[in-house]
Amino acid sequence: MDKLKSGLRKTGTSIAATFVNAQIDDALYEELESALLMADTGVKATEYLLEDLRRRVRNTMPANAAQVKVLLADAIADLLKPLEKPLVIGKHTPTVIMVAGVNGAGKTTSIGKLTKHLANEGASVLLAAADTFRAAAREQLLVWADRNTVEIVSNAGGDPSAVSFDAVKAGKARGKDVVLVDTAGRLPTQLHLMDELKKIKRVVNKADATAPHEVLLVIDGNTGQNALAQVRAFDEILGLTGLIVTKLDGTAKGGVLCAIARERPIPVYFIGVGEKLEDLETFDAREFAQALLG
Repeated sequence: MDKLKSGLRKTGTSIAATFVNAQIDDALYEELESALLMADTGVKATEYLLEDLRRRVRNTMPANAAQVKVLLADAIADLLKPLEKPLVIGKHTPTVIMVAGVNGAGKTTSIGKLTKHLANEGASVLLAAADTFRAAAREQLLVWADRNTVEIVSNAGGDPSAVSFDAVKAGKARGKDVVLVDTAGRLPTQLHLMDELKKIKRVVNKADATAPHEVLLVIDGNTGQNALAQVRAFDEILGLTGLIVTKLDGTAKGGVLCAIARERPIPVYFIGVGEKLEDLETFDAREFAQALLG
């Protein structure tokens, strides 16, 4: 919670500042509108939150602005609640998780952290280094595999789909609980690369007719409304089942999760709040709402 609070401090400070010595009037709502938009909450979610807040104020007749701040935290928590969903492992053996994301979002690092999280829960994990376009990604994943003492299927310069197919087959043969497929980092505008992602998904499905069981997108919490655009684009191509939001330990404008909740409510399984292996937290709507308001 402290890490999350410090990560969202810039956002929290600017929103919290609107309540200092404020009267409950139109000026307060105008200030709040600006602060929420600055926090990357987006127009639709901001309008929704302010309308919801006005309704709560009418119903409860708060005595001061500090009480309005509590009502706003409740409104944000309720908006974010549908995003709160645990990642379930064990319905399928192995559970095949495909992970996508644009370069620089922290995808491979998040896979390392997710591997650690799953191992802590007692799951055996096999990693598939299907990000074969970028030699560094394979090397990075090998380091994570070594740190987590898990097996890895990789093939330098090989075909990403072939690596994914082999990994799912190996996961089945070795009785692994989870196969994590690291796919190449790409921008949704690179259509040939997005086609490659579709191909990986098809090939994984050939290796296991029920797979992939989860399709996760890693997004950088600092990219604001651009993150929402990424969620939309990848969801259209792949049919996302969950998100991992990274870099909430820097200058993150966490309001983007409100925009996602309003416009493309895909569950947020985890948030990254630091560099360490264990700095991957399960998403809690109320905690996040409170951290967002400082």
